[in-house]
Amino acid sequence: MDYRETAIGILNQVGGKDNVVSVGHCATRLRFVLKREEKANGDAIKQMKGIIGVVSKGGQFQVVIGGEVTDVFRELMKLADFETSQDSGGEKEAKEKKGVFGRALETIAGIFFPTIASLTGCGMLQALLALLVFLKVVDTSSHTYIIMKLMGDAAFYFLPIILAVSAAKKFRCNEYLAAAVGGILIHPNFISLVNMAKETGEGLYFAGLPVNLASYASSVIPIILIVWFMSYIERAVEKVVPKSLRMILVPLFTLVIVGPAGILLIGPIGNIAGGYLAAFIGWLNRVAPWLVPMLVGTFTPLMVMCGMHYGLIPLGVSMLASTGYDTVAGPGMLVSNIAQGAASLGVAFRAKNKELKSLASSVGITAVCGITEPAMYGISLRYKRPLYAAMAGGGVGGLFLGIFGVGRYAQAAPGLLALPSYIGGDSLRVFYLACMGSAIAFAVAFGVSFVLGVEEAEEKKEREGQAGAQAGKKDLPEKGTVILSPLNGKVIPLKEVKDPAFAEGVLGQGCAVVPEDGSVYAPAAGQVVSIFPTKHAVGMVTDEGCEVMIHVGLDTVNLKGEHFTAHVQQGQRVKEGELLISFDKGAIEKAGYDVTTPVLVTNYRNYGGVEEACASRNVKAGEQLLVVKESR
Repeated sequence: MDYRETAIGILNQVGGKDNVVSVGHCATRLRFVLKREEKANGDAIKQMKGIIGVVSKGGQFQVVIGGEVTDVFRELMKLADFETSQDSGGEKEAKEKKGVFGRALETIAGIFFPTIASLTGCGMLQALLALLVFLKVVDTSSHTYIIMKLMGDAAFYFLPIILAVSAAKKFRCNEYLAAAVGGILIHPNFISLVNMAKETGEGLYFAGLPVNLASYASSVIPIILIVWFMSYIERAVEKVVPKSLRMILVPLFTLVIVGPAGILLIGPIGNIAGGYLAAFIGWLNRVAPWLVPMLVGTFTPLMVMCGMHYGLIPLGVSMLASTGYDTVAGPGMLVSNIAQGAASLGVAFRAKNKELKSLASSVGITAVCGITEPAMYGISLRYKRPLYAAMAGGGVGGLFLGIFGVGRYAQAAPGLLALPSYIGGDSLRVFYLACMGSAIAFAVAFGVSFVLGVEEAEEKKEREGQAGAQAGKKDLPEKGTVILSPLNGKVIPLKEVKDPAFAEGVLGQGCAVVPEDGSVYAPAAGQVVSIFPTKHAVGMVTDEGCEVMIHVGLDTVNLKGEHFTAHVQQGQRVKEGELLISFDKGAIEKAGYDVTTPVLVTNYRNYGGVEEACASRNVKAGEQLLVVKESR
């Protein structure tokens, strides 16, 4: 993969840097918050080399790439400084289009996914330490154990500071000032005062007002609420303080207001809310201990698609902080991830297509180890049946873990490598049960996936039948399949198109036509697979299996369908030469848009190449335009 080329293509297809409010990434996905999501061309991004899938859920436009996402992200950040070019007005516009639930989901995801690296690193270190103690490599009384334990506890103990920085980025206030506020909650002197007040029973007071004797180490909700409050206070102070004194007085007044408000009111409210949440989870575990792990195990794939799985992270962290044992997030997500991988491996064992076997094998192994997005978007959602298998395996495995009350003792990325995080207590019972639950999830998902298979054979048979029927209608040239020109106009090479995504062949191979008029016809018989809502582009699969995209003009998505008329619908079968789209060429040019129309074969990698076949630079609709050569 050419990371820079991919970054350029993605940025162009999400509407350019001016349409990006913010961008981040997790283990496998770029996560955009866009001013206007309708400007993003998800179908075009899906066709790019190295892209596994595109998801627009939970207020984020997500591009699934896989393990190379960090490299693409670095190149993306070189193209524009998104942190300094963010537009608050645009963000407001984006938020107004989301509901309350969508905004809450976006906020949770935005705060927690930057912190996952620290939480996972420390959690895996705790799991490793537990394994070393079990193997008697490290003694619990040694200095080595003590130092490793504090290293593993660091991110969780100082979680208020870590979350303060991340929340400040989300709420658009000063990150370092927020870190200082988080430091107040876990300052050793404040902790000593609270402990002393508890021991003596005399209470703790600030300016005559009682201070709640709460512990904020490893807490989640209090600091998020405090930083949210701080974001309003900081902006309010900035409005009344002269510009020349802002550097000094804004931090001072903000701390003077937010610090006391945090320890007197907002922090205690957050602690109470966390206490009620813990009590509810405890009640649920007593009444129906099997329910939560089963539901999480079953529906985690759907939650990942929507970004909702980030809502489970604070629950798991809160349980670990309050009880040292998480039965909510960890167990269900563990068996779900393993089931996701097993479902893909079932496809790998059943499939006959070599490329599908290779893809399913690689993403299956990755998913079993905890990174599921490549398997989900590359296999499960593409073929559907593996998704059902993964949900079945995750549900059965979660039910088993829930019945036996299995939980984890440390935060770790759910997968086989996280099994040591289930080592704890006085015995290895929980660890053995976690292994058994994982094995059950794997076996069920693999078995269901293997039995159900995928529609590979039926699809191939259908394509061959269609190709045979088409071959009976006309003779194809020996050198390959012909794609006819969909327009009247002048033919130019792709490299001359004034758009790098097209010119560099990122979206497919072919050529472009500068149209003489405003009619687009079917370049072959086949099926329309996509008509963009803005009606500026159409995708179809010919009866020979070629995937063809016709994109009328450059950046014409911005017209939102104005000056375009679609004459076909998605899923409709069309004849060669049938009218697909009509457009007002003059009006589009008057609006300042280039009407150059790329005609691309997007699945060109399945063939031996794509070449121009027109006899001259000027072509009429229905004349030969491209030849798709047979596979070598």
